[in-house]
Amino acid sequence: MRLPALLLILAACTTYAADKPAFTGPDFSGVYDCKGQDSHEGPYTGTVTLKLVREQSFAKYGAYQFTLDVPGYGSYPGQAAAAGNRVAIHFALTDQTTKDYGTGIAKFSKASGKWRFSKYYYEPEFKGGNYGMETCTQR
Repeated sequence: MRLPALLLILAACTTYAADKPAFTGPDFSGVYDCKGQDSHEGPYTGTVTLKLVREQSFAKYGAYQFTLDVPGYGSYPGQAAAAGNRVAIHFALTDQTTKDYGTGIAKFSKASGKWRFSKYYYEPEFKGGNYGMETCTQR
């Protein structure tokens, strides 16, 4: 790549970073108590922790670190991307031999001053394919 083209690309990236709109979306950071129903494992409880990654968030779009901890199963770290109150979530059990990983879609709302969300998830490889629902309330 020629130097002038590289400088132009670097200038564009720097300008975007400097002009990036501030994050104005809702901040869903916190710890949530969850109840779920898994198509293979049945009912379960867990704890979700969400932490906003402010440097990767702008306007109504939020980036999050995500962790689901389920007693008896383990920890499912991942990430979430929000657009307003709709959030896409990817997660994977730390024991990768189980192929217990997936993607979910959640909708957040506020009740009694606390965030709540309902999430549908799909796991393409866990026990031949799996899905479930979760409802979580912020502590």
